[in-house]
Amino acid sequence: MLRCNRLLVSLLVLPILAIASQAGDDGFRPLFNGKDLSGWVNVNCHPDTFFVKDNMIVTTGKPTGFLRTDRQYENFILEFDWMHLNKDKMGNSGLFVWGDPIPATGTGYTRGIEVQVLVNFEADWATSHGDIFSIWGAKCKPDRPHPKGAERCLPSEKRCKGGGEWNHYRVTGINGAIKLEVNGKEVSGVSECNPRKGYLALESEGAECWFKNIRIKELPSTRPSPKVTADEALGFVSLYNGIDLSGWKQDKGHEGHWRPTDWRLVYDGKSEAKDKNLWSEKEFGDFQLVVDWRLMGEPKKKMIPVILPNGDHEKGADGKDKQIEIDDFGDSGIYLRGSGKAQINIWSWPIGSGEVYSYRMDKKQPPEVRAGVTPKVKADNKPKVWNRFLITMKGDRLTVVLNGKTVIENAHLPGVPARGPIALQHHGDPLEFANIFVRELKD
Repeated sequence: MLRCNRLLVSLLVLPILAIASQAGDDGFRPLFNGKDLSGWVNVNCHPDTFFVKDNMIVTTGKPTGFLRTDRQYENFILEFDWMHLNKDKMGNSGLFVWGDPIPATGTGYTRGIEVQVLVNFEADWATSHGDIFSIWGAKCKPDRPHPKGAERCLPSEKRCKGGGEWNHYRVTGINGAIKLEVNGKEVSGVSECNPRKGYLALESEGAECWFKNIRIKELPSTRPSPKVTADEALGFVSLYNGIDLSGWKQDKGHEGHWRPTDWRLVYDGKSEAKDKNLWSEKEFGDFQLVVDWRLMGEPKKKMIPVILPNGDHEKGADGKDKQIEIDDFGDSGIYLRGSGKAQINIWSWPIGSGEVYSYRMDKKQPPEVRAGVTPKVKADNKPKVWNRFLITMKGDRLTVVLNGKTVIENAHLPGVPARGPIALQHHGDPLEFANIFVRELKD
């Protein structure tokens, strides 16, 4: 029995010793190995946006986006050095704390708390000396009230050096509170953060910035609830890099019409290609797809039929389709598995986006199929406001979540191809896409 106990103790201690051997005597360990980006994930940027040079992580600043850690952190002390190259004009970047794995809807940034990395900018609401603030749905309480009431702590002292000079940050995050030391002295802080556990990330925002000597000391957990924990990474991979159309079929007729515009992919509705839809080069079988979109057309009066929950058009007393007038802001959609029939609709109709038009209109389909592809609720935001689709295709079954609401659930698409590319649909109308992420589903 004594021998068994000793063996058990040895088995428990060995992993602890292995972890300790990776950290220094002060408990810190490198968060960047100085050689490559192992342990980091380029979330939504071009492959050249973040790279390693001379024991530094360098961001070009283009496009807007972020490089995150490959796992979440809760309580910690993080130290790093940073330098902007801009000496005379503004240079912008940042550290995201406790962020989600992919960007928030309608932005290139994560939901989280930002520790500002900025030079050559001063205003009554922001500084270049270590502001801390919530972004994109996160929450925090500044240690000192902001003059304009924002969830932003302005530093108590100006300690950051300018462009072309190195600065040292020490960021301590414990139980939802963050304190920032700039070049050896604490200057700003926030508390009551939500999330208070998540990913750490370096920001790309328009200017070249260098980071080095990145190291972290993890502190004991305070057991945050799921409500204050960021989303877990599920393996989503970006299909759009913010710089060009790599990964998409690029007909010359698309040039100047399907336009990479930083984190947004802008379409004017006027492609001159034979096939005006923008198709992915890769084919997919079972998958989940995230797509942000917004219609950008000006409203035009249009008469449309009234769609019933079973997919039929409501009839008037004369037996003809009942018509109503709407403000039409445009039309588009997402083609699945190379099929124009398997199209997730984007439009301004009262039934809402997310329906599968060609299946609903196919009177040869069983009633349950036509009803299944008809949205159960309208979840669209107002025109010109960003929306997010979460589309799941598994076998011949489709589920569509729009802005957090399930509009199509486990709908049957008889005859849908087993594999095929994804397309962003041309319908002659201007619109914008962003945050196009896919993850392939395995049995």
